[in-house]
Amino acid sequence: MICPPLPVSPFGEMREKNRSVRTWTEPPLVPFITQREGEDAAPDNLIILLHSSGPRLYYLDEDPRDRDLRGVLWARCSFNPVDERGQPTGTPQWKMMHPYRQMMCMQTMRCQVCQEPARTPLGFIFLAGPKDQDPIQPPIITNQPPVCPKHARAAAKLCPHLEEDPLVFLAQSAPLYGVHGTLYGLGTDGLKVVAQPDEPLPYGHGNIPTFLASQMVRRLSSFRVVGIDELTQELTALIA
Repeated sequence: MICPPLPVSPFGEMREKNRSVRTWTEPPLVPFITQREGEDAAPDNLIILLHSSGPRLYYLDEDPRDRDLRGVLWARCSFNPVDERGQPTGTPQWKMMHPYRQMMCMQTMRCQVCQEPARTPLGFIFLAGPKDQDPIQPPIITNQPPVCPKHARAAAKLCPHLEEDPLVFLAQSAPLYGVHGTLYGLGTDGLKVVAQPDEPLPYGHGNIPTFLASQMVRRLSSFRVVGIDELTQELTALIA
């Protein structure tokens, strides 16, 4: 969920208002999955080789970390240094998600904002804009990792497409569904891009072996829909 920065408030970077009074400002809230300026696509050096099961996409210098838990190859992207909080540095590229960080949060079900475990007593919290999902038209699939209770309202307030009144999916089950990305094949001049489908490719699809993933997708299979205020009330009641 790519959002504008949170307005600053106490603690963080210090600035001097005058000679005798100093205040501290908290660093702007930027989701962990947001790609930063300076984090660029790495040289891909892709190749298709014949595997026992058929053609398969590889990196020439492939590392085990280049594939997800289902064996799908992932687009490479560089990493900026992290700050003292373990958060990436650099100017946020608000419309882009870092492929590896998105995959990591979605694969391990961690909060897309702070990367802490996202499970709550109510289930996992997934947010969607009013026009993003129709809860009565399954399947509900999402490329947005869950959020933790601490950051649910902040995400709802700051992300324009959520319109400050998102659909909140409290999911008890959200199995892995598939991946967004690029399909490769072989042409007369060698490796070529065959398609960049709008819809995610399900795991197990026949084209997965030659697919380069950039976003992981989950399917919400057991959930209920609430409003952001109802979510806050239910979470507050649990700790009261």
